Amino acid sequence: MFIDTIPNRKSPPAVLLRESYREGGRVKKRTLANLSKLPRALIDGIAALLDGGKVSGKRAAEPGFEIVRSLPHGHVAAVKAVIGKLGLERTLQGRSGVDKRVRNLIEAMIIQRIVAPGSKLAFHRALAPMTATSSLALSVGLIEVAEREVYAALDWLIEQQTRIEAALAQRHLADGTLVLYDVSSSYMEGRCCALAKPGYSRDHRPDRPQIVYGLMCAPDGTPVAVEVFEGNTSDPQTIREQIDKIKRRFNCRTWRWSATAVWSRRRGSARNWRQPGSTGSAASGHRRSPHSPVTPGHCSSPCSTSAIWQRSPRPTFPANGSWLAAIRRWPRSGQGSARSFCRQRNVG
Repeated sequence: MFIDTIPNRKSPPAVLLRESYREGGRVKKRTLANLSKLPRALIDGIAALLDGGKVSGKRAAEPGFEIVRSLPHGHVAAVKAVIGKLGLERTLQGRSGVDKRVRNLIEAMIIQRIVAPGSKLAFHRALAPMTATSSLALSVGLIEVAEREVYAALDWLIEQQTRIEAALAQRHLADGTLVLYDVSSSYMEGRCCALAKPGYSRDHRPDRPQIVYGLMCAPDGTPVAVEVFEGNTSDPQTIREQIDKIKRRFNCRTWRWSATAVWSRRRGSARNWRQPGSTGSAASGHRRSPHSPVTPGHCSSPCSTSAIWQRSPRPTFPANGSWLAAIRRWPRSGQGSARSFCRQRNVG
């Protein structure tokens, strides 16, 4: 097939789509379609396709091209849109007067941590034009980023942690609110971290040093503050710093805690729970049946009102020290909640 242009005296020429065929030893042509009414650009495009995707020198169509690389963009655009909706850019900027490039680097690290977690060196390679794995660098406007800039941006971020956490607390926490707090740990492979110490490994790597970190969240699960401790720090030892943070930095006079029951089973944790303005709530740490009744009690201590599931091996405890004597007498094979057991034994 080919496109044939037929002069038409003083009228515009006729543009016909034709094909040639042989009949009786003679070459003939037949017209398949009249393209005279189509735009010239479309006619030139059809002609280019008929030539195998390449435009001959006689036609004025755009030269053909070949796709040699394509960078994924959808996931980066989605995360960047959510960051803009949450106002995280304004929270990072604040009144610090930081250079826009540093803020863009922090935003790019957040996006990369969500879409493709990795080391800071891997993040640097993801921004380089030759080794880019997505459109991240183009989306945030970063060109020719050096490795030292990435670590310098982290140094700036740690200096702004107090301000950023205070802004998040002002937005998500208020007096009388419920504060969610939990502690975890991660083992370390390097040797230069001053906080890396041997301790109880949740990663089942007792042969490696670790760090302990506590995360504080709003009632809806929004992270508000995080703090890193030495690897040999026990869970109850981290609570006092969090209470001081809520009272002094977040200006909350009253609040309620929600944490795992492992803290309440240790001596000394009751002293940490009974801070002015705080109300401790020790969750069981095991799943509770949706059919388990929740009955308000008359115990003077701030106990958890969750009933114990039949398969749960541990009860919920009062937040004061009265459970120390009661728990030794609690029948592990019995039914009912530890709250009712404490009430039967006149505890609390």
